[in-house]
Amino acid sequence: MKVSPTFAPTLKTFHQRLLADFGDAITTDRSGMPTIQFSLVSMLELADKGAFSIEKVVEKMSHAPAQMYEIRNRGFIRKGYQADLVLVRPDSAWTVTTDCILSKCKWSPLEGHTFHWKVEKTFVNGHLLYDNGTIDENYRGQELRFR
Repeated sequence: MKVSPTFAPTLKTFHQRLLADFGDAITTDRSGMPTIQFSLVSMLELADKGAFSIEKVVEKMSHAPAQMYEIRNRGFIRKGYQADLVLVRPDSAWTVTTDCILSKCKWSPLEGHTFHWKVEKTFVNGHLLYDNGTIDENYRGQELRFR
């Protein structure tokens, strides 16, 4: 199903859906909209507004999904676990434009919104996969293992 960006939900609606889902884990797939790229910075903005703590964001977006889906050696920073890490910088204003959208569809319902948190680096299995807008297209991750 294709949805025109004109009819896409606003950031307020997106935040309301994230908060409504604030159960065991944060899910961003229910709307069918291309929002996964901006889910972490959206959650951090909500933390800034006092909706919950940054520690709760980590719990709901990292620990809880790994536990809920019983993914082995993921979701925590622990000896023997895969080094899946995201480095974010607060107070780094940037605006969502088509140039920075990484999804294949090249649009987002959040176009035009200015975020104040920025993902600077993403490590997958200890490998630097994303570095300030540049993706290592040659790296392939590892198969997830479930209990």
